[in-house]
Amino acid sequence: MTSHDAPGTALVTGASSGIGWEYATRLAARGWGLVLVARRAERLDVLAKEALKEGAAGVETLVADLGSPEDLSRVVERASGDDVDLVVNNAGINGYGTFAEVDPDLLTRVVNVNVVALTALTRAAVPGMLARGRGAVINVASLLAFAGDLPPAPLPRRAVYAGTKGYAVTFTRTLAAELAGTPVRVQVVCPGLTATEFHLGAGDTPVSGERRVHDDGGMPAADVVTASLAGLEAGEVVCVPGLTDAEAVARLAGAELDLRAGSGRRLAPRYGNAEGRAE
Repeated sequence: MTSHDAPGTALVTGASSGIGWEYATRLAARGWGLVLVARRAERLDVLAKEALKEGAAGVETLVADLGSPEDLSRVVERASGDDVDLVVNNAGINGYGTFAEVDPDLLTRVVNVNVVALTALTRAAVPGMLARGRGAVINVASLLAFAGDLPPAPLPRRAVYAGTKGYAVTFTRTLAAELAGTPVRVQVVCPGLTATEFHLGAGDTPVSGERRVHDDGGMPAADVVTASLAGLEAGEVVCVPGLTDAEAVARLAGAELDLRAGSGRRLAPRYGNAEGRAE
């Protein structure tokens, strides 16, 4: 990456499979030091050995459940270290299911991992990055963030998951605007269906066994990471790895400006006049 001629340390969450694993090995090959965070110790040990073979400057593993306040606090402390020049907030769980039937505790975990942890780790890292004059944060979201009007089938029942990914998109874009003109960059990656093990569980417990890919297939995780790192170098705040029409993001911003026109003091005509409103 252009602002990291001498790579520092990258902290990668959800590193034990899929997209997180690919970020770790790719960054290792570029000479980064790594802090690998996930729930599965055995997987992290295997990844650490692979990363060192790929050329990582050093590897630490942090076995942590980001849905646990105690575990999150340990990772937040590490993310605030003065060597951390890149945070990849990749950890995420889906909690798929009919909203009225999904275990409320699972939905709380979805919010804690996908929103609370992402926010806390970004907040821990950014002040030091600004002080040192270098750094980046990559937040992994999903194209389901833009699927609010689409019915559940064939997409999953996803109200809370999609809401958390919508948060990641808005948070990242707004933070990018706030940090414009500084050396710190932020990016949100919005892949579509990706060939990982993500759909093999709801997120309440880790997927057991060796790494594998769900039957649904999708884009290779390595391609998602290729797009993300290339997009970060190019200054893309919103990276959609499979999107050919790059102007679609600009059109989204234009549509948002149209909606902002509704911030005036006058009631829109379709809602009737003030006298017709219920008291």
